[in-house]
Amino acid sequence: MDWQAFIDEPAVIAAAVLALGFVVGYLVGRLNKELLTAAGVAEAVEGTPFERTAQSLGTSTVELVARLSSWFIYGIAILTALHIAQLLNTDDFWLRITGFVPRLFVAVLVLIVGFIIADKLELVVSEYFRGVKLPEVAIIPKVVKYSVLYVAVVIALAQVNVDVLALLILLTVYAAGIVIVGTFAFKDFLVSSAVGIYLLLNQPYGIGDRIRIGEQAGIVQEVDIFVTKIEADDEEFIIPNRKVFDEGICRVREQ
Repeated sequence: MDWQAFIDEPAVIAAAVLALGFVVGYLVGRLNKELLTAAGVAEAVEGTPFERTAQSLGTSTVELVARLSSWFIYGIAILTALHIAQLLNTDDFWLRITGFVPRLFVAVLVLIVGFIIADKLELVVSEYFRGVKLPEVAIIPKVVKYSVLYVAVVIALAQVNVDVLALLILLTVYAAGIVIVGTFAFKDFLVSSAVGIYLLLNQPYGIGDRIRIGEQAGIVQEVDIFVTKIEADDEEFIIPNRKVFDEGICRVREQ
């Protein structure tokens, strides 16, 4: 038996490439999982909706990203084996596939990272504005989240050669709309911020002072850029700084 001829058979070489690809893909997936865990990615995405969804499917964000890198190598190995076995004998088709798979990998990765960043930013913004008792503020975390998601989708589509010119134009219109609508919708919010900066710089009253703003009177507990908190008996008033500007301040002198 001519072993050299047997070894040179395209099918045997294809099988060897396929086996090697699966071994390398598995090892790369394990290595990526270890690296992502060591980098603290698991803790960074903990509690996000994407992570909760992944856990409901019996996996995790780190596991998905690691598997994605393995699947990428598996796909390359399969296509290479098919080409060597002469099951794919069109060079143009082969070139297109090998060019498309890496872009698809990057697109999926961008979407995953986009979802994680969007969820995290929504939580951070919500926490930052948690003490602001203005109704307009509740929409800000959602606007931030979906803006990040939109940008991630545009980048992902661009990676797979989808024409995103219309989406970029829509993004420009969306950004302009946010600025214009936000100027009117968040007018009180902006006024409260401006007044808050004035109060923090000039300090017409401070913590422990007894003041009256409109019909609310009490001892100042906290002053920040958006609101003033005063306490009287068993009541706590959270007053937007805009109202301080509208109603004026009355400092109550101690008897």
